[in-house]
Amino acid sequence: MPWREGIRRVEIEPSLYAADFGRLGEQIRELLDAGARVFHFDVGDGHFVEPITIGPVVLRSIAPLVHDGGGVLDVHLMVTNPEHHFPQVKDAGGDSVTFHVEACEEPPRAIALARSLGLGVGVSFNPETLVADAVAASAGADLVLCMSIHPGYSGQEFMPEALPRIRKLRSQLDGHVIVQVDGGITKDNVRSVREAGADAIVAGTAVFGGEDVAGEYEELVRRLAADD
Repeated sequence: MPWREGIRRVEIEPSLYAADFGRLGEQIRELLDAGARVFHFDVGDGHFVEPITIGPVVLRSIAPLVHDGGGVLDVHLMVTNPEHHFPQVKDAGGDSVTFHVEACEEPPRAIALARSLGLGVGVSFNPETLVADAVAASAGADLVLCMSIHPGYSGQEFMPEALPRIRKLRSQLDGHVIVQVDGGITKDNVRSVREAGADAIVAGTAVFGGEDVAGEYEELVRRLAADD
């Protein structure tokens, strides 16, 4: 499935960084059965963000399972020199790649490279970065990711000041560009994030924090159901 076709009008994206890696395949299957179609895959290098996270080896191991289930893998690179990793993401089965404007010297070149590899492409920005700077860097991208926490660790609390930033971002982007939000999503704030303008909402602990990952995912979807 082409990556862009995998994004529905409103999407809850389970963030695999928060999964139980002893049960990763099992949890992915449960989420596919519950209707999840876009899976967020965080890569951190220990430089741009402190923790070293999962990478292409894990991506390659789960890509057939996700693709066979009708899903896509949305890869978020929290790394320095992100363009260096684009070919590895493609070869390992990633469907899209999102890089941070703070870690990329030439966003237009990075976007063009992703396109040349057949990847969807997004631009992410941290809480301290101006919305206008992210918008300016995103020409030609499929999505812009507004971080609602400082990137790095799962389980951080949502930053309330992200809501006006999401609204501002949505107002400054063309309607076809996806607004994605990542960080601190819960059942209590997911609707507010959607109402601020988010189309794709990344949820880590909110999905994987309990035993019933499918049930947690379905509850987040239900919280948005009146808006579908």
